[in-house]
Amino acid sequence: MKQLFTNRGIFQVLLAFLLVISIMSVSNYIVYRNSISGIYDKMAQVNTLAVQNMIQTFDNNFRTIYNMIHTIHGMPFENMEYENSTQIDMSRVYSLQDQISNLINSTDYIEEAIVFYDDIDLAITSRGTSSFSHLFNEKYKHNVYNASYWRSYMKTRNSLRVFPSEMFTISTSTNVQQGKRNLMIVTGGNKVKMSNKNIILLINEADFMKDVQQNLLIPGSSLVVLDQDRRVIADTGSDWNIQELFDKALLGAAKEASVTKENYEYHLFKSDYNGYIYIEKLPYQFQNIESVTSANRIIMIISILSAIMLSILLSVYLNKPIKNILKQFGTSNSRGNDFVKIHSGIIKMQHEVEQYRNQIAEVDEHIQRTILLRSFDEYDQKVIDDGLMQLYVPGFFKLKHFLVISIHVEKNPGSEESQLAADAIAQMLTQALPANKLAMDVVYEKDFRYLAVIGLDQPTDREPFIKQLARILGQLEKNELSNYTLWASVSRNYLSEVDNCKKAFGDVKLDMQFRNVRENANVIDVEKIRYQWMVYNPFEQIEKLSNFLLNGKLKESKDVISEIIEENRNRNINYHQFIHLAKSMFYSMLKHVDSLPNDTQELLQIEQKFLESLTITNNYVVIEQELYKVAKLVAKQSKQETANKLNPSFISQYIELHYMENLYLDDIAEVTETSPKYFSSYFKRTFGVNYVEYLNKVRLSHARELLKDTNLTIAEIGEKTGYLNSSTFTTTFKKYFGISPSEYRKQCNS
Repeated sequence: MKQLFTNRGIFQVLLAFLLVISIMSVSNYIVYRNSISGIYDKMAQVNTLAVQNMIQTFDNNFRTIYNMIHTIHGMPFENMEYENSTQIDMSRVYSLQDQISNLINSTDYIEEAIVFYDDIDLAITSRGTSSFSHLFNEKYKHNVYNASYWRSYMKTRNSLRVFPSEMFTISTSTNVQQGKRNLMIVTGGNKVKMSNKNIILLINEADFMKDVQQNLLIPGSSLVVLDQDRRVIADTGSDWNIQELFDKALLGAAKEASVTKENYEYHLFKSDYNGYIYIEKLPYQFQNIESVTSANRIIMIISILSAIMLSILLSVYLNKPIKNILKQFGTSNSRGNDFVKIHSGIIKMQHEVEQYRNQIAEVDEHIQRTILLRSFDEYDQKVIDDGLMQLYVPGFFKLKHFLVISIHVEKNPGSEESQLAADAIAQMLTQALPANKLAMDVVYEKDFRYLAVIGLDQPTDREPFIKQLARILGQLEKNELSNYTLWASVSRNYLSEVDNCKKAFGDVKLDMQFRNVRENANVIDVEKIRYQWMVYNPFEQIEKLSNFLLNGKLKESKDVISEIIEENRNRNINYHQFIHLAKSMFYSMLKHVDSLPNDTQELLQIEQKFLESLTITNNYVVIEQELYKVAKLVAKQSKQETANKLNPSFISQYIELHYMENLYLDDIAEVTETSPKYFSSYFKRTFGVNYVEYLNKVRLSHARELLKDTNLTIAEIGEKTGYLNSSTFTTTFKKYFGISPSEYRKQCNS
């Protein structure tokens, strides 16, 4: 009887442990599988979002390149030769060069823009002119893509094409090798003849790929970009069998397709903008996961076998051995290698699960930020609906209303403290702002601009919040960010709907551009901006400024600049209008430097600093000081050049400034302190055309602009451009252009 009881106890203990073993094995397996598959699904979703962002970046870059090519085609100067002559008109060349330089300065990744014509061995770039053969055989050197290749290629009919990146050897004008660089080539199409220009853009591959953010892709995934003819133009991974993918995908008229091959999944996307095809290569599972899988499988097998062995030992050793084993199982000082292995395996798996949870939290945070920023992006065609926002950014719907604030952080000039990291500043702003931030904490966008979404219960809560925000920014400037200037813009109040995100973000962008120049508050309210259209831009004053500068009169030049700026400040024009006015004054002064001896590097630094000040400062006084610097440079060099008046630079500038006057040959000869006969001979020899014809071309060039852009009468335009009566103006205009001024105006307005 005692033996039966004992055996029954053994049987019960054995069944209990077998049940525990079964539950433990199943639960461990479920935890293991869910943790691995769950993280992979999350990472795959993030990878898809990353690929879509990369595609959007590629499309935006290609859009910029195509627009630039069309803009260059649209520039004047269909040929570079004087009329009825084979001699090159260098004034046209320099004008086209200036326009190209101004155009490509706004795009970092464009190395150079090159314009050339079929029958002229002249290449016009943003940095100057060169022999076309020298440019591609010496400066940008490649075994295949030399001058002969591009000459032949551009003479054939081709569509606009992007050539894959190739390594070019870069040399200076003195044939000193600077190094090697990967360049992509974009050629303008000539199937439809837009102009006589041949256009080649050199793209710096490193700068072009800078914003693509390849580091967001999960290990093992990559992206390849193909043009309309399925030629590879960019690739973030290894070589693929592209043709085999297309044979399986059957993309056709569809915008997306997927192909499964071996251990990878391929997703094909066709761009709506230019028909380019993007292929995403995605592994079925994380690379190098087999070692983790094998280790976990071994741990589970060892745990099961150890538990079974322990159950058998419990049945053999009966009560006392069972008690000892149970005690060992439930305490930290348990003996027996099998139990130590089980315990170590459980601890290790718990640690792995905790790591996976942390990774999932980071992925969720990244998805939240991506969803929110994409809901703001007006160019993003991906639909962000309420369901997607509710899933990933539930805080957005916490309150009925919301507004968006954009905070700009500008380091004070002269501050010796090192620049704080963008994340550190974002954390300070997050802690300082009120607790009713919706969606997420303050996020960094770009150029030290930060965004936050603020929730409001009632529309009337908006004004108190703006006052509170002004106090917060003031306190930060006094304490944590004492070496910085902070100012913010606040959008209108909107209902908490996803469709309103783009509107709110558009408001804060308008705040920056349309604020009034006399606005000195640290918080700009879009509802209080007053729009002005009375910009003071006097043509006569600009002409007077040019005269002062050419004669080296710095004080008078500064007075003109101050008067124009002060008048516009009094009118309280909008900031984007002030920027346009400042640029106009800047380049009207800078154009005089082209004909004066100067340090090109110094000019470039002045221009870069001036353009930078327009984007990062909200103080018009800083911009005024930059204009003074340019005036000082031009006036100084003009004084040095005034001593010798009989030179092409002085003559062309003088005619440009006085063409509207009765500028007879005797008058210009007197200005240059020569006789009319000698001046006429010198002018013909220097400019390749007689003086009267050159003067007429200058006058008629300005007359055409007035015909296109103003409503002045024909007689008024003739008078403004130096003709004594409308009859003389009409006759001269028709002689040079073949049509009357009134007919030319009708063509421009049709």
